[in-house]
Amino acid sequence: MTGVARASGLTCGSFCPPLRLARIRPPSVGGADFCRMEGDQVEKMMLTKDGRKTAVDKECDGGEYKSVESKVYMDYNATTPMAPEVIQTVTKAMHEAWGNPSSSYTAGRKAKEIINEARESLARMVVGRPQDIIFTSGGTEANNLVIHTALRHFRESQVLGQDGPGEDHKRAAGTTPHFITSNVEHDSVRLPLEHLVKEHMAEATFVPVSKITGQVEVDDVIAAICPTTCLVSIMLANNETGVIMCEEFETPVTWDSVLSFQPISELSQRIQILNQNRIASGLPRILMHTDAAQMIGKGRVDGQDLGVDYLTIVGHKFYAPRIGALYVRGPGVTTPLHPMLFGGGQEWNFRPGTENTPMIAGLGKAAELVNKNCEEYEAHMREVRDYLEERLEASFGKQRLHLNSQFPGTKRLCNTCNFSVWGPGLQGRMVLSHCKTLLASVGAACHSEKDDQ
Repeated sequence: MTGVARASGLTCGSFCPPLRLARIRPPSVGGADFCRMEGDQVEKMMLTKDGRKTAVDKECDGGEYKSVESKVYMDYNATTPMAPEVIQTVTKAMHEAWGNPSSSYTAGRKAKEIINEARESLARMVVGRPQDIIFTSGGTEANNLVIHTALRHFRESQVLGQDGPGEDHKRAAGTTPHFITSNVEHDSVRLPLEHLVKEHMAEATFVPVSKITGQVEVDDVIAAICPTTCLVSIMLANNETGVIMCEEFETPVTWDSVLSFQPISELSQRIQILNQNRIASGLPRILMHTDAAQMIGKGRVDGQDLGVDYLTIVGHKFYAPRIGALYVRGPGVTTPLHPMLFGGGQEWNFRPGTENTPMIAGLGKAAELVNKNCEEYEAHMREVRDYLEERLEASFGKQRLHLNSQFPGTKRLCNTCNFSVWGPGLQGRMVLSHCKTLLASVGAACHSEKDDQ
């Protein structure tokens, strides 16, 4: 019996993480080097072109463990370690900016200053304005906040437009809101929508990705729009396949030469045109959201070019702490934003609660690193990924190995390798369980407790 072992989520990082993690650097003349752990000892190794491992040098920090266990971390789409600069920034903020950011004394003013600087760094990273950045606890909260807002906005539009003109408005009045997303979204988008559908509070269409391109087709999304549609949410890049839902160059280019005509951009433009006609007919505006968790730090993200109303930012995907933010194009003015929480009025009342200054500082520092080094990070990760795939093909042969994300004409994340190995009775989890040196996944970390796929 022939089976397939699926190992999705072999994802490399942009620079060397802390001690107990490892990375394969781009191949040099002798091969690729990486760090091997032996208890608490670190030994630098060289991976030669023929696949042999050769010790280069060894440093001992007096570790007490005698067991030898090498670990190579390749699950960066699940989470990244914090960058050393980020750790320093977080630690410094804990010592110097412990005050309440709403207070007028020195420690409070220092905390507020740090938060403002972080907000500016994030705004530069996504080409927005500081006032467009709302800090959240993470990507899950940001995505839920968008869905909550779309639901509230639809209801308010129905009330305000009760006397609106047109037969289309009469068809929309008194009905439930309709959401459109893809069938490969993160659970923090999919599950809230499924819950709303189950509670008869909304309707949802999950548009399947194309089997030819691996992307969501713009025409399929447009075809799913109906008079009660209130939100379209399509991720910018998929965490498991690495497929980029908007067009991106596979070879290094300057930022200024990036294509402006992209599926996400095209979708936003077509929705804007539809909205002009919908408003004239008394129909609710369709809001546009993209979850950019996997794209940030691996490629350029420009909220203006994308034309979206909302964009989700997740810190622990680009060497920041486990905190997040939501880019909103003109929150409360150009674009609606309704809080899920009520309290002290922080974040312009959109997300109240005393700010987590150290984590926000770390998020801002990571954004600063992306702003300075993104092209270098991207080139490095692409070289490592391509080298990994070359070695896999050399080891298993093209007849047994299938690279699942190589769709013709479709670009993918520079760090992601999704592959299958064909063989009798193979299962992904079984194969990985025998890889004592490799930390990888058969799917998203949030699905790790589910059955093998």
